[in-house]
Amino acid sequence: MAGGSLLLFLSAVPDHWLLICIILMLFCMIGVYSNWCFTRRPDVNTICVGFIFLILGFAWNAYYAQQRLSNVLPIEYEGKDIILEGRVNTLPQSTPSGAKFSFEVDQAFSVREKIEAFPPQVYLSWQPAWRNPQDIPVVVPGQRWELKVKIKRPYGSLNPHTFDFERWSFHQDFGASGSVRSGELLLEKDIGPTEFSLAMEYRRWQLREKIRRLLPRDARYGGVIAALVMGDQNAIDQEDWRVFNATGIGHLISISGLHVTMLAGFGALVAAFVWRRNTLPLLIPVGKVAAAVGFLTAFIYAWLAGFQIPAQRTMYMVGVVAFALWSGRNPRSFDIWWWALAFVLLVDPMAPYTPGFWLSFGAVAAILFAMQDSEGLLGVPTGKELELHWRHRLTQALREACRVQAVVTIALLPLTLYWFYQVSIVSPLANAVAIPVVSYIVTPLAIAGALLPDFIGRWLLLPAHVTMDYLAIMLAWMANWKWAVTWSNQPAWWAIVLSTIGIVIAIRPGSIQGSATSRAAGLALCTSLFIQPLSHVNLANGEFRATVLDIGQGTAVLIETKTKRLLYDTGPIQGKDNAGQRIILPYLRGRGINHIDRMVISHSDSDHIGGAATLLKEISFESMMGSLPSTNPLLANLEERKIPAIPCRFGQQWSWDGVDFRIWHPHEDTLFEEQQNRKPNEMSCVLEVRNRNTSFWLTGDVEKQGEAEITERLTQIVLNHLKDKNLIFMAPHHGSKTSSSQELLMALSPDEAFAQNGYRNRYGHPHPTVTARYQGMDIPFYQTPTTGAQIWTFSSNPDLKSSEPIFWRRDISRLWHRPAAAVNQ
Repeated sequence: MAGGSLLLFLSAVPDHWLLICIILMLFCMIGVYSNWCFTRRPDVNTICVGFIFLILGFAWNAYYAQQRLSNVLPIEYEGKDIILEGRVNTLPQSTPSGAKFSFEVDQAFSVREKIEAFPPQVYLSWQPAWRNPQDIPVVVPGQRWELKVKIKRPYGSLNPHTFDFERWSFHQDFGASGSVRSGELLLEKDIGPTEFSLAMEYRRWQLREKIRRLLPRDARYGGVIAALVMGDQNAIDQEDWRVFNATGIGHLISISGLHVTMLAGFGALVAAFVWRRNTLPLLIPVGKVAAAVGFLTAFIYAWLAGFQIPAQRTMYMVGVVAFALWSGRNPRSFDIWWWALAFVLLVDPMAPYTPGFWLSFGAVAAILFAMQDSEGLLGVPTGKELELHWRHRLTQALREACRVQAVVTIALLPLTLYWFYQVSIVSPLANAVAIPVVSYIVTPLAIAGALLPDFIGRWLLLPAHVTMDYLAIMLAWMANWKWAVTWSNQPAWWAIVLSTIGIVIAIRPGSIQGSATSRAAGLALCTSLFIQPLSHVNLANGEFRATVLDIGQGTAVLIETKTKRLLYDTGPIQGKDNAGQRIILPYLRGRGINHIDRMVISHSDSDHIGGAATLLKEISFESMMGSLPSTNPLLANLEERKIPAIPCRFGQQWSWDGVDFRIWHPHEDTLFEEQQNRKPNEMSCVLEVRNRNTSFWLTGDVEKQGEAEITERLTQIVLNHLKDKNLIFMAPHHGSKTSSSQELLMALSPDEAFAQNGYRNRYGHPHPTVTARYQGMDIPFYQTPTTGAQIWTFSSNPDLKSSEPIFWRRDISRLWHRPAAAVNQ
């Protein structure tokens, strides 16, 4: 794992990595041999062997990365229509508007010829024109299709604290992604007798369809039932996920290790019951047969569950126990854990870069560490527990269960905050109810109902759904408590180190009564996780910072001064998805930002206002300023929340912490009611943020008419004030050909410019003539599809007039090597 992590600190896979690894391993082997012949120091052997394993880990990860990087779509095929022939090779994500699925490519053709170097696997989206549900194709694992697709390299927005689609694509070995234009089904089922993985995906699809068929159409928690049976979480509503995460029971709404263990145990019990008949135990002992069948059950169910990391871990642990039983060994608990860890890393080197890996292995490691002397805690020698009265046994079991729950909750605090920035306060109470209900009622009924014939399965799935329905009512009630969730920021590395030390002290094995003080001190160290970062990134009076988010085809910019924050626009909306939920909110949560002083909405287009409603539910705002018609739903939303809405007009200005804010457009006589018959773009709220050294312009979608009005307002006196400042300019309307007029650019003479636009967007923004205009005026022009998020920090020190923006790039994303010239071809 350490060797694999070393690879991520390199900008690219070394050209001669294999030769380098071989040479280093030879040196280590020579060191071991020399030590054995002469000094015979055990510490030297330990160091050399450790280095050998480090090199092997690096080599395996380098090979893994090189294989995936060699499968990336050649740049010359981006944006073109390609004919693909191949098979659907995983369970598709089916929604009312279409399907998303992995496609194994056998042949690829351009208009004229066969493409030889094409990725073997791509990720496709199929959404028929007008999103007519009757036109949505039924996509099934194992189907062979001929598809006409528009293809591109894996691309995702690059922002701090947000989902990285490119890393996910790298992990899944998708060399390209695209949208299906049309398709012809060539073969209904093409699954060979030895293709176990594909056969399991087809079986998963059958189970999902069976669950949908047997449950009522309006069954709200059908997606939860499917997730519990075969790990498919795509049909779970986002509101339900909010409730599950707020109550800390999200780990139950999937194939957890407990579910795999339960099924493996059931398989072992059935095998033991059958094998005890007649003289079969004389051939093979019952225990060995039960262990083997238990592992086989876990193996099949792990594949049926999509081979998720918690299921893999449990399957390997069951396998290690079964092997030990057959070979006459008695492994320690942590030996089983280490072997499972080794198998997971061997199969999937990228597993440590997923939350599920750390949460799954971390929880089990904490339990094994904390409960290793639990028998001593009971005060009863092993084997004599049944001599106790049932009340004592029940009390002991409850005590152990409560301690396990406390251990897991405390141990996972750093990981939970690092990835999700929240801690559920009601989690212990919610889990105390949800764990037995989901694990011992809902899950067994759901699995049995999905596997048994329809006439029996229906009557098992229905009570499973009803039980989940009633449980969800209670969980929703708890999730709505004001103190149910504590939000924080992504903790710093030193806080994670301190809290880890504190956790080891707090959950260590042994009696709690005799060590309460030291355990409390350990818990006190964990409070370092909740220390908020210094306000506003250590900005001094007169300084400000602008974060231009990689939002796609839309706008969202966060302005921060010493004590205040302003959010300019909230990004686009696409169907049920919006940039507020997908990008802005995770970014704010990761920064620990729960309050914004002012939201500025430039105008009413959906790519600027799309995330506002989501953000209003989660973040507190003091006021809103914008150019919106009086009938816009956002104004009613603001009124309901008692947030004042201020019309945006030329001449408005205010100052925060020595930083000036000025509105340059629209006209000072503009009212909300007047905009209903006018083009929204031309009414965009244009905001300038200014300090001693810098003038930073946010222009929305203003076009030539509005730009001409702004040019008229730029009197010589105003221009004299701007002359000595470093001027940063947002290209209006994402760089469309109807904006960035020569007159406005000549008047302002920007030092640098930027544009927020979507990768290969259908509008062709920024237009080549506009890009050429900036280049002709020697103005550096930064585009978010190539830079990712842009972070600008502007000092008030007169000796630091210019600011180099920080371009947000992630390690795996950087490996794709996205050429700037190809962004909007």
